[in-house]
Amino acid sequence: MRPNRRIVPYLFAAPALLLFGFAVLAPALATGAFSLTEWSGFGPMEFVGLDNFVRAARDTVFVNSFLHVAVYIAVTIVLEVAVGLALAGVLVTRRGGSPWFRVALFTPVMLPMVVVAVLWGFVYNGDFGLVNAALKAIGLGDLSRVWLGDPATALLAVCVVSGWVYAGFYMAIFYAAFAQIPGEVVEAARLDGAGELTIFRRVKVPMIRNAVEVCVLLCVTGGFQSFDLFYVLTGGGPYNVTEIPTTYLTRVVFRDGEVGYGSAMAVLMTAVVVLIGLAFMRSRLRKAS
Repeated sequence: MRPNRRIVPYLFAAPALLLFGFAVLAPALATGAFSLTEWSGFGPMEFVGLDNFVRAARDTVFVNSFLHVAVYIAVTIVLEVAVGLALAGVLVTRRGGSPWFRVALFTPVMLPMVVVAVLWGFVYNGDFGLVNAALKAIGLGDLSRVWLGDPATALLAVCVVSGWVYAGFYMAIFYAAFAQIPGEVVEAARLDGAGELTIFRRVKVPMIRNAVEVCVLLCVTGGFQSFDLFYVLTGGGPYNVTEIPTTYLTRVVFRDGEVGYGSAMAVLMTAVVVLIGLAFMRSRLRKAS
């Protein structure tokens, strides 16, 4: 007996749909339900309606955590996307095409983030860290400080570590995009007298605009997903200046035992990320039309 052709596509998609429902949809619905309750993770739940969302809107630490992640995203767009774009521009030239150079730049991406955080914790150490030692060696010892313990520098210090890691990731994406540019276009620009920098700015970058936009979106959404780097390096301190939504949510749920309130924060954070994604899609569709 031949199978019904209308059912066949759904049969092929069924395993993926079941996995999506079990791993994504069901937890999302459960989180939404928990957000309307007061629950410690054990015992009975108490329905509180939207009280958790009102509390989150009034929680200065939670509100400020979005400001911190916004600063983090803005800085890392420069340190990751812009620097990755510049590195890819160097790599596509004859002098920067060494495979060893590419491997060296991409190596930090392959390291576990916890290992990176521990490594940079030693680099930033106020007593024997490499940063302070380098400042003293060049006669700028007065600038030495506890970089991760100073509220004025802690967030920027974390941003630098993130840039060190992910600049190579975006470099690889841009390098692949540059490789798709027809050589005739670049040669025509050279024949017109354009220099390498002008070709990079006026020819190559505009031709990979879609890749740049996607990388910016990845950087923005990745900023909201950040956790391990902040958790290991600073734990949200000092004085909550590096607290971001994910670290604060984790503290509320697992240390304070407020599953309902943490679920409400998760719902709000998800809503923000979804709105950013929808705004990006709308912008792309508007440009395409």
